[in-house]
Amino acid sequence: METDLYEADHEAYRETAREFIRREVVPKVDGWDRQRAVDRETWTKAGAAGLTGLAVPERFGGAGVSDYRYRFVVSEEIANVGAAALQSSFGVNDDIVLGYLLEQATEEQKARWLPGFASGETISAIAMSEPEAGSDLRGVVTQAVRRGDGWLLNGSKTFISNGVLADLVIVFAKTDQTEGAGGYSLFVVERGMPGFERGRKLDKVGLPAQDTAELFFRDVEVPADNLLGGVGEGLRSLMRNLPRERLGIAVAAQCSAEASLRWTLDYVRQRRAFGRTVAQFQTVGFALAELRTQVEVTRAYLDRCVRQLNAGTLSAVDAAKAKWWATDVQWKVIDTGVQLHGGYGYMTEYPIARAFMDARVQRIYGGTNEIMKEIISRDLLR
Repeated sequence: METDLYEADHEAYRETAREFIRREVVPKVDGWDRQRAVDRETWTKAGAAGLTGLAVPERFGGAGVSDYRYRFVVSEEIANVGAAALQSSFGVNDDIVLGYLLEQATEEQKARWLPGFASGETISAIAMSEPEAGSDLRGVVTQAVRRGDGWLLNGSKTFISNGVLADLVIVFAKTDQTEGAGGYSLFVVERGMPGFERGRKLDKVGLPAQDTAELFFRDVEVPADNLLGGVGEGLRSLMRNLPRERLGIAVAAQCSAEASLRWTLDYVRQRRAFGRTVAQFQTVGFALAELRTQVEVTRAYLDRCVRQLNAGTLSAVDAAKAKWWATDVQWKVIDTGVQLHGGYGYMTEYPIARAFMDARVQRIYGGTNEIMKEIISRDLLR
């Protein structure tokens, strides 16, 4: 789709991403769905190709490039081949967890954790949602209490993306029952810590290759140097990082919508009914005209948001607008695409069918779209 967002360096990077995806992703997508996970070898090869951890500073093995336009390029190329689970998995590392570490980690913590993000050897997760607390983070009951120089962590989390494979998990926990917003902190729990257990790999409607799990913390002794940021800073840290997370979801939605619209256009141009192509029916043409307009208008807004993110000025409200709107448009494009494919749109051998299953969660995670509207309306009416 035509955009003035990119420069020559971004297009050169696109060729690297496209070649990697052609060689390392396309042949594996069906296998990942069957095994319900992306293999670690793909992560390390992506790291070697410079597709993960791009923002990691050079002194920790990364490229030190924080320009989000490069992430947009990778998202576009992954969406073009319908590898939504890989999109989501990489997004957790680069759009969510890495942001917390770059902002909150001490130099010693960065030296421990960031090299693995650049090499692709570290898979991460963030554990916020609980069985009784989804979008309402103030409802979490997982807690950490001081024990000697460290902390004792107890609780459970659910719907955790990358939960099974994660080597490093940022856990949002209550640390002071008497405080309000200041009563929450972030802890980094690492693979192998006694008491840290994975529950079942959750069986989802879509994104089968994006492993999602329950996590349990039973008297996990978390050392003091695994506290991320200050005590009581957890909720404020989440609020600062949510704009990037939500923009990442919006960008993934946009890339999926653009790819799905192309697949649908290709199909209706060659599929014939009643002596002409499906594309020649006025109702089909009007439906596609509406979708094309919505996709292009959404792209213009997201391009603006990406520039604001790069400049450090993207607000939580504008990110909420982007997440809500882009995921709604994504759903309209895919749902219409399935309809225009007819019976073939319901067959998983067609990418539009897989996109239909994979896209439904987009309006739920990262804060439901109803919560996004609540954020926008509160800002509007305050």
